[in-house]
Amino acid sequence: MSRITVNVDGTKYTDEVEPRTLLVQYLRERLGKVGTVVGCDTSNCGACTVHMDGHSVKSCSVLAVQADGHDVTTIEGLAQDGKLHPLQEAFHDNHALQCGFCTPGMIMQALDLLAEDPEPDEQAVREGMEGNLCRCTGYQNIVRAVRDAAQRMEPGAGPAAEHTDDTPMQRKPADERTGAEATGGRQS
Repeated sequence: MSRITVNVDGTKYTDEVEPRTLLVQYLRERLGKVGTVVGCDTSNCGACTVHMDGHSVKSCSVLAVQADGHDVTTIEGLAQDGKLHPLQEAFHDNHALQCGFCTPGMIMQALDLLAEDPEPDEQAVREGMEGNLCRCTGYQNIVRAVRDAAQRMEPGAGPAAEHTDDTPMQRKPADERTGAEATGGRQS
């Protein structure tokens, strides 16, 4: 067993994990972050995309021990105070989902894309999202949603859980969150 400490969606967790445990397994099974879905287990579909230190990673290709000491943001970490993140709103408003299975990974990847290119054209969105697969929508509404979100978002409008001490943070600090807001794992 290996001991890890990881900050997930603004809450610090310390746990013992098997060294071969994938980050997606740790997030889902230990912390209850079931919005991060297991799609292919081969890093081809992108359904398990989360952010680690502000950049998208496919959590089925990262070991939980590799996340030790890092900040991880899941789809559950985007909404703040019951209000959807602008990307979540844009996906809803543009009907950019059907079954919804790929949606968490799509949104997390799109957030990373918009951090790199806050005003992408259609081709840039298609190229930036090419590591995430959708079997339902045909992608047009996903592209439309990402471009719509770009118009709604302020520069640097990533998840509050990814903000550092020198950037504005709207989310409550981990030590002020209630147990219901921070379920799973042992908190330290």
